Amino acid sequence: MIKTTLKIDGMMCGMCESHINDTIRQHFKINKVTSSHAKGVTEIISEDSLDETALKEAVGKTGYKVLEIKTAPYEKKHFSLFGRK
Repeated sequence: MIKTTLKIDGMMCGMCESHINDTIRQHFKINKVTSSHAKGVTEIISEDSLDETALKEAVGKTGYKVLEIKTAPYEKKHFSLFGRK
């Protein structure tokens, strides 16, 4: 799995976060997306790498600007009440 982090300019509130999240869900096959207007960041978890040009274009059409894109391998963290063995 891949974690893609977008630094986005223009998000001002929770509705902006929803707008970005909905746009990404509509245009890409993803597992999860979360946004923070306070941090100016959107994090996307997907099975495969996403097309960076298409990401910038989709977000740009909503009126926001992608300033930076970072990708890294993502490994799901497992929660345990009993600690790690």
